[in-house]
Amino acid sequence: MRITIIGGHGKVALLLAPLLVAAGHDVRSVVRNPDHVTDVEATGATGVVSSVEEADVAALATLLDGTDAVVWTAGAGGGSPERTKAVDRDAAIRSMDAAEATGIGRYVMISFSGAFPDVRVGADNPFRTYQDAKIAADEHLRGTGLDWTILAPGTLTDEPGGREVNPTARFRDGDEAPRELVAQVAAGVLGDPRASRRTLVFGAGNVPLDAWLDDASS
Repeated sequence: MRITIIGGHGKVALLLAPLLVAAGHDVRSVVRNPDHVTDVEATGATGVVSSVEEADVAALATLLDGTDAVVWTAGAGGGSPERTKAVDRDAAIRSMDAAEATGIGRYVMISFSGAFPDVRVGADNPFRTYQDAKIAADEHLRGTGLDWTILAPGTLTDEPGGREVNPTARFRDGDEAPRELVAQVAAGVLGDPRASRRTLVFGAGNVPLDAWLDDASS
């Protein structure tokens, strides 16, 4: 497949790109900062410079033209509330609309295990803006006609990934997921119909990915 990673200089994206390249995919990694192209291309992906925060649906459709699958890993990274809404919610939603307009089937969203209305933090918690933005983006994706998968890992760590998960139906406080594991799961679900139109919540564990997807699809 020709796969476009949006947010290509993020830690998960930099781990995901070489996995996809090694599997024989043509990978394009979108970055906002031209200085990041060298890092991206060291993974074997092709660097593409574009600000998805500023691009409208038409511009994103042009950016995604010829793509078979999109992986969204972009985020404001704890910036201002306004930028969090602009990137994690609005730009993500525009990318979904652009994917539909372009006829792209596959869309994988890297979300997090707290992106559910029933586990929202208090309105006065600074984290709430990010949580609301991710909830809105995920809910929009579920309402599209895309062949989507939402990956909802627990708290991200820099521990080594082991390609095995601790699956759970909903948020579970204390679950952690190495970024390398998130990249491994994203690479594993991209071409797997068992992950289609599913929200997969997980942390690190001892359940092999294949067994997890079997159980999730049953």
